[in-house]
Amino acid sequence: MKKIILLIAIISGFGIQAQNTTNNGIHVTGIGVVKVTPDRVTIKSRIEHEGQSATSVKSQNDEVVDKVIEYLKSEGVIEKNINTNYINLNKRYNYNDKTYTYVANQAISITLEDISKYENIMKGLLENGLNGINGVEFESSNIEKHKAEARKKAVLNAKEKAEALAEPLGQTVGKAFMINEGSSNNYQPVYRTMEMKASSDQASNQETIAPGEMEVSIEVNVAFHLLME
Repeated sequence: MKKIILLIAIISGFGIQAQNTTNNGIHVTGIGVVKVTPDRVTIKSRIEHEGQSATSVKSQNDEVVDKVIEYLKSEGVIEKNINTNYINLNKRYNYNDKTYTYVANQAISITLEDISKYENIMKGLLENGLNGINGVEFESSNIEKHKAEARKKAVLNAKEKAEALAEPLGQTVGKAFMINEGSSNNYQPVYRTMEMKASSDQASNQETIAPGEMEVSIEVNVAFHLLME
């Protein structure tokens, strides 16, 4: 019986020691940021027509879609970079005059692997009947590589923070005993927006983009052992 009690006491002692070791540390959050020049841009476009006949507006839309796709291919945009997001044909009711019209629209995402072609491609899209832009997104083709670099910076930043906190206490930072990745973000660059023109004749006067830099940000949570000097 005494042996059993002694054994329980020893096991309990190990448990308390392990718990104290785990808690005897410093928990910090590190942030790593990498600035990247985007090398791709995705144009989220929309083609829309409205009229009295469902067949007519659908036909108009299809005609413009065909022209736009043909134009993009002639400019070297490969097929996998031209994607239809949705196709709609809806009946719209006008409460003022109690009449109906039909609206056909199709959303197409266009990815350009060369940002320098953006202005010329946009001009051509407008000239070929595209009449709506839902958004423009800048991207990097090496995003995973940049995330890995940001992750490394975040861990080093966490260690620097831990050392700065431990130094006034006369302690040093030991090995990490816990680490996990928190949030990550890809911040879009700031750029001058392009005003959509009503006609292709005015398209040549559009503003050009200035994409600047993307920011790839990674956050990590790290716990280090604290050592007495």
